[in-house]
Amino acid sequence: MTTTTAQKIKTFLWFDNNAEEAVRHYTSVFKRSRIVEELRCGDSGPMPKGSILTVEFELEGQRFVALNGGPHFKFNEAISLAVTCETQEEVDELWSKLTADGGAESQCGWLKDRFGLSWQIVPSALPRLLQHPDPARAARVMQAMMQMKKLDVARLEEASR
Repeated sequence: MTTTTAQKIKTFLWFDNNAEEAVRHYTSVFKRSRIVEELRCGDSGPMPKGSILTVEFELEGQRFVALNGGPHFKFNEAISLAVTCETQEEVDELWSKLTADGGAESQCGWLKDRFGLSWQIVPSALPRLLQHPDPARAARVMQAMMQMKKLDVARLEEASR
């Protein structure tokens, strides 16, 4: 008999008052995603009755909880969600969707989405290229990466040659 256990540790994300909008966006970006559970406020608050307090959701098998916590705390780059991509097409697609409608590109595969959450969109080839046994080749890959915003696998591989 197989039993399913809940994920013991979940990433908890504090939004001002747009957690539901953010979760709907994230679940539209990632193919294997879903909303697991919504907790809405009742008569006792802390927000208007029927409004979302928390939303538990899943992206590519990883569970998260989004909270409408108010304007007290903001996201910063000290925490980011890193996504490993198998192809350049996947990098391009996620980059486009996550920077849309007010998101911002950063450096070295980092971006900030319109909700202020930081993401790293990383091709699976990058660690292999950075760990090349020839230190000169690895250094060229690092230098190439440092010049990029969205990571470009072909340019990284070219730098490795």
